[in-house]
Amino acid sequence: MYDCIIVGAGPAGGTAAYHLAKQGRSVLVLEKESLPRYKPCGGGVSPAIAQWFDFDFSPAISVKADSLRFTWKLGDPVEAKIATIEPVWMVRRDIFDHFLVQQGQKEGAELRDNTEVTGIEFKSDYWQVNTANGPVTGRYLIAADGVKGPMAKWLGFKDRKRRLAGALEAEVLADVKDKSTIHFEFGLVKNGYIWNFPKADGYSIGVGTFIGGQPQDFKKILDEYARSFDVDIKTSKQYGYPLCLWDGNQQLHTQNAVLAGEAACVVDPMTAEGIRPSIFSGLMAAGAINEALSGDINALEKYSEAINQEWGTEMAWAQKLGGAFYRFPGIGYKVGVKRPSGAQIMGKILCGELRYGDVAGRALKRLIPGFGG
Repeated sequence: MYDCIIVGAGPAGGTAAYHLAKQGRSVLVLEKESLPRYKPCGGGVSPAIAQWFDFDFSPAISVKADSLRFTWKLGDPVEAKIATIEPVWMVRRDIFDHFLVQQGQKEGAELRDNTEVTGIEFKSDYWQVNTANGPVTGRYLIAADGVKGPMAKWLGFKDRKRRLAGALEAEVLADVKDKSTIHFEFGLVKNGYIWNFPKADGYSIGVGTFIGGQPQDFKKILDEYARSFDVDIKTSKQYGYPLCLWDGNQQLHTQNAVLAGEAACVVDPMTAEGIRPSIFSGLMAAGAINEALSGDINALEKYSEAINQEWGTEMAWAQKLGGAFYRFPGIGYKVGVKRPSGAQIMGKILCGELRYGDVAGRALKRLIPGFGG
């Protein structure tokens, strides 16, 4: 009988495993893929996550980027150095996620990868988790199996508040001349943006839309954008995937179980940043389950409250800002991105040194005449 079974070895699951194992709890991580496994993702990580760990992430970082370059329909560029303590980390998710789980294993967590969960059953005061390789039991469960995972449904979370967004990404092997610059393109895609994140050996180029609208030909848009970098994405692998954006506060706990990561719908609705919020939820989930194991009967309820308060409040601003920006992107580019401080502010938000709440009110006033009375 494990103290906690974690389903999913992404950033949320890996973080929870590390922190629970560090507290001396017995932890089992179940992952359906074999690690390391590829995961489509831009791979931009806020260096602010370092504060939640006591080890060095350097082995898991591909490059560090300290500059941003924005374009509008491939022109009208805005370039800026990010004046932050630490640059944005660029990672490859196969390496990063596995590294995080390995830190948990060093603390005593057990990993069973290549093990798909086929169902769950609550037995009076513990969970039985059925897998393709037989059942396992645990007193508590963390469902961190991502946007498409079945755990939330099995746990009874029928109607989570979430907005599903779509993304397409191409991993392009290339000789990257400038590894320190992150590129963002607005205007070519409606209701979203294109990102181009440098890695040591190529680019992660992706397109996403975040507030719905008419279907768009992502492949065509991505191809046109890539050509501006003299890159042919037709020869590279392309991956379409859903994103689970935050869409309001909700309950994230049930009987002896919590949701974390994208299963908890924590992705930033403005930037689609998912790694930092997933790690934050994993950290908070580990704390809550550690308290529950110590006898606090309200610990899981406090987890829901903490995520809603500490992350949800921030995401409510991100949602307002994203809604205004993506509906009026031309104005947004002019009054937001092209402002002398605009790129700096974006850099600080990406690095976790600034909160949306600190800037959103002023930004919305510029975007929406009459906002705020």
